[in-house]
Amino acid sequence: MLKTSKYINFVYNYVLNQVFDDTHDIGHVLRVTKYAEEIAIEENADVEMVIIAALLHDIARHDEVIGKIRDHALEGAKKAEIYLKSINYPKYKEVSYCIENHRFSKGIIPDTLEAKILQDADRLDALGYIGIARVFMHKNGGNIQERIKHFYDKILKLKNLMHTNTGKKIAEEKSKVIEDYIEGLKKELEVYYGK
Repeated sequence: MLKTSKYINFVYNYVLNQVFDDTHDIGHVLRVTKYAEEIAIEENADVEMVIIAALLHDIARHDEVIGKIRDHALEGAKKAEIYLKSINYPKYKEVSYCIENHRFSKGIIPDTLEAKILQDADRLDALGYIGIARVFMHKNGGNIQERIKHFYDKILKLKNLMHTNTGKKIAEEKSKVIEDYIEGLKKELEVYYGK
């Protein structure tokens, strides 16, 4: 169960009214938020701030998917800052920083613990059973061999990119699920296509 506060409740209700895409839907947002809360508690971070950043981290993702903007992290940070100011949340700049720097493809190591936690939490949702499903749901599609390549090119590297000890521990367990799945998948493919 998520920690609640006046601000978390405001943000949660705001996020429920946003438009999301299939692989970065409200389920993704809530899973990332739960991971972020768990890590923040274990790592003695600002739990409320981390939860708020996680809830808001993909609010501009849909606009990027439809080609309206180029960078959902940058635009989401701006959008979050405007919204958080409107509800008088005092740490709007810190949350904005977390969101601006959460994106995997930017290759940024954030300066704050809270931003590192958001990166870890977002990456954790790309691992495990849900991570497998999300790879095959992704809009870029591709055949099975291309999806297997994506696991090796990106997904299985995530466990080595975690910043926090808590994130590393969870990532190890979830990466094992993917490793086992890929090995089984490759064996089944060999039956039909050979090595």
